[in-house]
Amino acid sequence: MIRYADIKLRVGIIIFLVVISALYVFPFKEKVNLGLDLKGGMYVLLRADTSGIPAKKASDAVSGAIEKIRNRIDAYGVKETSIQVQGGNSILVQVPGIIDREIIEQLKKVGKLEFKLVSENEADLKAALDGNIPEGFELKDYEQASVLLHKEPSLTGADLAESFVGFDSYGVPLVRLRLTSAGTKTFARVTEENTGRRLAILLDEKVMSAPAIREPILSGQAEISGDFSLDSARLLTSVLNSGALPVPLSVEEERSVGPLLGSDSIRRGFNSILLGAALVVFFILCYYLLGGVITVICLTLDLIFVLAGLHLFRGTLTLPGIAGLILTLGMAVDANVLIFERIREELAFKKPLSIAVKNGFGRAKRTIIDANVTTLIAALFLFIYGTGPIRGFATTLSLGIVASVFTAVFVGKTIFSYLLTLNLKKFPMMHFLASPNINFVRLRNVCIVISILVVGFGMHNFYSKQNTIYGVDFVGGQVLEYKLTPPQRVEDVRSALREEGVEGLTIQEFSDIEGGVIVRSKGDLVREVEGTLRKNFSGVESLRVTTVGPAVGNILKRKAFLAILLSLIGILFYVGFRFHHFDFATAAVIAVFHDVLISLGFLSLAGFELNLLTITALLTIAGYSINDTIVIYDRIREITPRFHKLSLKEIINKAINSTLSRTIITSFTTIMVVVAIYLLGGEALKGFSFALLVGFITGTYSSIYIASPLVVLFRRRRV
Repeated sequence: MIRYADIKLRVGIIIFLVVISALYVFPFKEKVNLGLDLKGGMYVLLRADTSGIPAKKASDAVSGAIEKIRNRIDAYGVKETSIQVQGGNSILVQVPGIIDREIIEQLKKVGKLEFKLVSENEADLKAALDGNIPEGFELKDYEQASVLLHKEPSLTGADLAESFVGFDSYGVPLVRLRLTSAGTKTFARVTEENTGRRLAILLDEKVMSAPAIREPILSGQAEISGDFSLDSARLLTSVLNSGALPVPLSVEEERSVGPLLGSDSIRRGFNSILLGAALVVFFILCYYLLGGVITVICLTLDLIFVLAGLHLFRGTLTLPGIAGLILTLGMAVDANVLIFERIREELAFKKPLSIAVKNGFGRAKRTIIDANVTTLIAALFLFIYGTGPIRGFATTLSLGIVASVFTAVFVGKTIFSYLLTLNLKKFPMMHFLASPNINFVRLRNVCIVISILVVGFGMHNFYSKQNTIYGVDFVGGQVLEYKLTPPQRVEDVRSALREEGVEGLTIQEFSDIEGGVIVRSKGDLVREVEGTLRKNFSGVESLRVTTVGPAVGNILKRKAFLAILLSLIGILFYVGFRFHHFDFATAAVIAVFHDVLISLGFLSLAGFELNLLTITALLTIAGYSINDTIVIYDRIREITPRFHKLSLKEIINKAINSTLSRTIITSFTTIMVVVAIYLLGGEALKGFSFALLVGFITGTYSSIYIASPLVVLFRRRRV
């Protein structure tokens, strides 16, 4: 097996990695960075309109906008804000810990401050109201009326030194302005020359106030009064103090999660991890006995290594990432099962345990690597084309795959080698499938017909729901989630919004939290909806706001389907390269298509919407399905030289039967984990886990009845 000196070295390496990883992971709250969907906060994608400036200056303008945004957010004392450029002219802002839409409103304000004299000529105003605006003037709305302003400003934001919140004699908040020395001189001259006239103060082309100049103002101070709350006055000062944005910004995507929903997601996520892990551990311990103990050690190390990897690569643990962590536990069992089943086969030939263990690890290693590389291909495209939490899922899944291969092949072999030095003689395991001999290929035509009918029915159902199945991620719109205390009936919420004239909404209960309601709309109606709810109900807490512009929705839809397509192409070429036959690769990709389409059909049939999370599930299904198929293909490749006199059908049957025990055990453990996510993961992961459940069952079926038998069909047609 392995020499004792080498065992000591391997144990040293394992201990070193565990200690280093533990230092990276613990204390957990300080070392592992939680995503905004877990700890609460705002994720905002702003698009800079650079159409009005030369192309060579666009980059500088976006960089300047980032600095202005940072200054505005810093005024709130928010820590760990992330602001970065995405693409050429988009800015991603992530604000942890708080959910306040007023901040978003202030981020996109240009912050252009102007002082303009108001025309007192009634004839000019009347002409302007009739559509004949005099040259050099502009018409603006102010306090339910219109005012005629000189187009040329008397002062601008460049003359502002600072702004701060103040209060009038009645204690009402207002914004005080202090001008620069040059601005003070200009302001003194303007007020001296125009005493008795009104001077309008404009922010982003909107008249904020238009007070009369009662006397020359020599102090260089002014104020903006209006219907300010203390918070809105503070927000305005942060905008003014940061300076005007060099380019206009618009909100293209917003995902805000309140701390209550974030903490609930953490609780549900970790409960599902505990349940999934408990189910897997119980089964593995009962079925593999000593092997189960080794598997549990490997799974524990997997978890520690993944969390350490997240910290090392500055990754973020998101809600989908927790799902990826749970899936990693289920799929990590597969590598150990492959090894144990190989050892069982060697022991069946009456080989000594040391030889059986050596051969078992040697023969399983290639299959383990091939099977996991295909899943990594899917995870890679998820990371490239995913956004926010989806990237967190791809990162966690990738780290989990690498960790599971290492622990199964390196750690598992080290433990076995050490036990053999202690004179381990037996390796008992349960076995409920002793030497099956089922003719799977014989049923290929029936299974192919059944699959075509199921796929056809599912796709018909999917296309019949084209207008309703796509979620806000892909068609744009807004989803608002609130907790009402005490809980209210949906009918009462709907009536309250209708009476206030807020129309075009879909309202339903949010089952995760008592008193939760979900409001869906095609436009941005946060202010109207939230204002109505607070007016009619006593306790209203914002849980989540998701806003996606239609342009972003189309981009996300295109990226999602591109990720699936490129994953399948990548898998096709990898399988073709590894097995030297594109018959195998083509059959495998058809089987993956089959699994993805059936999962898509059942999603639509069950009434779940298609969003970024369900697309993530479909890509995970692709990786899992091909993983299962690779195991069978690898066995076909292995036994073909030994049974070259048998027909291809007989070889495929023998390969499927010899790996059937592993297929059932792996599918069972993974499905147990997915059921745990479905039961405890919460509403956000319901569609995701349902798709995985259907996909994993279908993937097991297609690996046996579709992928391998299709190779026979392709070979026959070529002959």
